[in-house]
Amino acid sequence: MNIQWYPGHMTKTKKLIAQNISLVDVVIELLDARIPSSGRNPDIDVLCAGKKRIVVLNKADLADEGLNILWKNYYADLGFETLLADSVSGKGLSDAVKAAESLMAEKIAVQKAKGRINVTIRAMIVGIPNVGKSTFINKTAGRSIAKTADKPGVTKTKQWIKVKNGFELMDTPGILWPKFDDEAAGIKLAATGAIRDEILDIYTLSLRLIEIISQIKPEALKERYKIEIVKEDTADVILEKIARKRGFIKKGAEADCERAAITVVDEFRSAKIGRITLEKP
Repeated sequence: MNIQWYPGHMTKTKKLIAQNISLVDVVIELLDARIPSSGRNPDIDVLCAGKKRIVVLNKADLADEGLNILWKNYYADLGFETLLADSVSGKGLSDAVKAAESLMAEKIAVQKAKGRINVTIRAMIVGIPNVGKSTFINKTAGRSIAKTADKPGVTKTKQWIKVKNGFELMDTPGILWPKFDDEAAGIKLAATGAIRDEILDIYTLSLRLIEIISQIKPEALKERYKIEIVKEDTADVILEKIARKRGFIKKGAEADCERAAITVVDEFRSAKIGRITLEKP
């Protein structure tokens, strides 16, 4: 299943970031905590080179708690200020503002020593589509400013938002990279909702997702769907078991695996199957 999705506005977004990077003090990079490696755009390092960086592992409430800590330590070891957050509830968001203020403390002190009383920190928010950037901004600002939706590609232009006195955030559209060299990365991006469902084969995606979960956390499938899974079961066999257990039956007593496929993908995304991280550091 070779997934590629790179609409025209993403090329414009790369140019937008490059044109505006000189205006910001700090770059806050949001990563989906369920795919902290596959969901990290390699272009960001180039576009934001030389800027102070904060990595926020967002949607941490949907990811495995133990792996959240491992990934947090992983990025901290790479030299990034790293935080865990949940944009929907707002948990951990204030820490990002505090971290930015801490990173800029020395520069602010120098500016104030020169007589500048009101010094504003400007931070740019970057990340892949549907990682929660706009929700992050709205929760941080305490009001609904940035447009949000539970699908990728909603934000199309930059937005400057004043979060509080002395702190502004620049929202940017989510960007992927032109070609996914790693097929598995494309699957994980699709599974977490970073790619539009309209271009996906949800049935095949569900099979690949079942394969991954069966390898890393098979008990989650067993517990959620109340099914027995044996070592020999392939993903399509497991999907049929899920369909029959849920009562998804078509005429002729045939299992409605297409309906079950949609259920599996939706319930993974909402963590109803469990808090699952699809990769380890």
